[in-house]
Amino acid sequence: MPRGRRTPIESTAGGLYMISAVAQKYGIHPQTLRLYEREGLLKPSRTDGNTRLYSDDDLKQLEVILSLTRELGVNLAGIEIILNMRQKMEQLQREMNEFVAYVKDELVRANLEGWQERFQQALVKLPPTQIVRTTQTQVPSDSES
Repeated sequence: MPRGRRTPIESTAGGLYMISAVAQKYGIHPQTLRLYEREGLLKPSRTDGNTRLYSDDDLKQLEVILSLTRELGVNLAGIEIILNMRQKMEQLQREMNEFVAYVKDELVRANLEGWQERFQQALVKLPPTQIVRTTQTQVPSDSES
């Protein structure tokens, strides 16, 4: 093997893969990977020499893209919309998980502080009130008299 060349599936340090290795692994042309990057679907990191390095997260994203194109026939514009929606859904899920954790913490704290007793003392008891229903009577107008 020529000096300085990696085998196609060999990764660099930290699970980063060169474009040729990724292209061969997934059976696509390197130009396809460049197109996906140009369209904003993939965002590989770059070395100081400007070589693209694909992380494991990039490879997962690529697998989603290839699945959408090959199995479902989705075009690049559709893929962009789907990926954006997935990203927003993941963000909403994280926010929901944070909110649920916050509510659980508050419930535990309130339970430890005896919130039921304070709640009972905070309520003001009022006597039952009579609901008075009034009927409106029609006053004759000047034209009727």
